[in-house]
Amino acid sequence: MNRLALIDMGTNTFHLLVTEVGEQGQLTELYKTKVPVRLGQGGISNGAITAEASERALKTLREFRKIIDEFGAKTVRAMATSMVRNASNGDAFVKDIFKQTDIQVEVINGAREAELIYYGVRFAGVLDEQTAMIMDIGGGSVEFIFCNQHEIFWKQSFELGAQRLMDKFFTADPIPAKSITAEKAYLDERLQPLTEAVAKYKPTILVGSSGTFDTICDINALRHGDTSRQQSIPPASSISIADYYSIHHDLLRKNHDERLTIPGMLEMRVDMIVLASIAVDFVLQKYNLQEIRVSSYALKEGVLYEMLQRRE
Repeated sequence: MNRLALIDMGTNTFHLLVTEVGEQGQLTELYKTKVPVRLGQGGISNGAITAEASERALKTLREFRKIIDEFGAKTVRAMATSMVRNASNGDAFVKDIFKQTDIQVEVINGAREAELIYYGVRFAGVLDEQTAMIMDIGGGSVEFIFCNQHEIFWKQSFELGAQRLMDKFFTADPIPAKSITAEKAYLDERLQPLTEAVAKYKPTILVGSSGTFDTICDINALRHGDTSRQQSIPPASSISIADYYSIHHDLLRKNHDERLTIPGMLEMRVDMIVLASIAVDFVLQKYNLQEIRVSSYALKEGVLYEMLQRRE
């Protein structure tokens, strides 16, 4: 038996997954958690990790190290994404982590992040023969991948994550109409390569990867009286376009405290979800996508998938 620990150090949230791999490659999830570290808070727009954010991150990783050791996981893979790869003090931060926790962090570029997200989504069983557009909204970056269950056709990472959008457009709460318009105009301008790729590959399905999409599915399930996601989130889900828009308009209407009372809402996403949902709305409308599927698997499951493939 081989025990693995996988850490995804996102700009907003740090995830830890401890899993056991059996002799035949079968997986047993031993432990899973996510912590709102907010690594990008206060520094993402200035291109540096603040001292406060660094301390929150190190505290979380020291706790992760204890959990990893308790489970006896010998292999530890830690991936850092947008905030760390773009921060002027990213290298020093990675060295501090190693010094304090003995965790060696892999800082991955946007193309590699997109590739690993694809593997995670494929692992979830969400893809089929149709051309899909995967959208993974992080705090620092957004990855878009055009693919089917067999291959990637095109991928790109854009530094347009929810924390960056929040710093730029979240000027009042509830968010004003002019801020919504401004965010969409900004996305239209910055996502030109995506627009060109859509014309070429013609995806018909939006596949949302984890984060914002998981929370929207949680809210939707509870609206329909389904409490099963409270116990366990399935790898693959879906939400109708109509249900998504019902939730989207609700998010835009409400302020922080009102959003916090929505059943299924996570405190760590209560503000960023507004900016993220505007981005989802933009993509659905601009590219005329008619179906939304959701994968609760993303980067860390992609790393796991790749490791399992190499074992075979």
